[in-house]
Amino acid sequence: MQVGIIGLGAMGTGMARNIAKSEHVIKVWNRTSAKAQKLAKELNIQAAPSIQQLVTNADIILICVAADNDVLEVIDAILESLKPGSIVIDTSTVSSATAKTAAKILAGRQVHFLDAPVSGGVEGAKNGTLAMMVGGNKNTLEKARPVLDTMCARILYMGGTGAGQGTKAVNQIMAAGINQAVTEALAFADAEGLPLEKVIDVVSGGAAGNWFLNHRGLTMTQHQYQPGFKLALHHKDLKICQTMAEKNSADLPLVRQTIDDYQQLMNDGFGDEDISALFRLKQT
Repeated sequence: MQVGIIGLGAMGTGMARNIAKSEHVIKVWNRTSAKAQKLAKELNIQAAPSIQQLVTNADIILICVAADNDVLEVIDAILESLKPGSIVIDTSTVSSATAKTAAKILAGRQVHFLDAPVSGGVEGAKNGTLAMMVGGNKNTLEKARPVLDTMCARILYMGGTGAGQGTKAVNQIMAAGINQAVTEALAFADAEGLPLEKVIDVVSGGAAGNWFLNHRGLTMTQHQYQPGFKLALHHKDLKICQTMAEKNSADLPLVRQTIDDYQQLMNDGFGDEDISALFRLKQT
């Protein structure tokens, strides 16, 4: 298949690397063209000179950008160049409403759309072990699966358009709660004078063990906050969750608290750090 990838941040780059190992022919495009050209040279693939040229002959187009407006701007830019029957797959984290808008716009050009956000962080993108939650037409997913399998360990069909983003919202809410619990517990352990490495080791093997503790526990207690998952991006995602919840009259007090905490850290200049930087507030 001919595959185009739009957006080469940490996640998009990892996806491109894994797809490039397969038999699929890929092209890449990034707003900063130098980044696309550097990756293309490394992987012996093509960097498209324009976003329109990227999609002209592509069977599958993967979008990996930061925000709702970015997704819609990309779709507007490529709309007239897409070939009928092609598949646009948005792996960004946006609202379910944006996914539905994108699908409607693309349907007018006889182009299929899947909202397919991912979980697993930079490590998952690098190692090809992402979990993907997909909304849209199930048959469209099956057509795209050979490409998606190159970068995902789990691909689950969640339902119609928007269901993928709805599921990702659940993931982001849960991640906020885990972040709050782990950072608070380890700050408590530190205040108690406990050996943190041993605490992390023993707790990880019990009922309270979790991915975040395993992968971020030691680094946060050593005050190392290299992202994984940028705090400012999780803040953006939680604002999306909050908006979605308001439409359904749902209350998310933990999300409100985390948004406020992240805002404080962003105001202090820590927005580009990993979400485990929440540990900074727990120690004060």
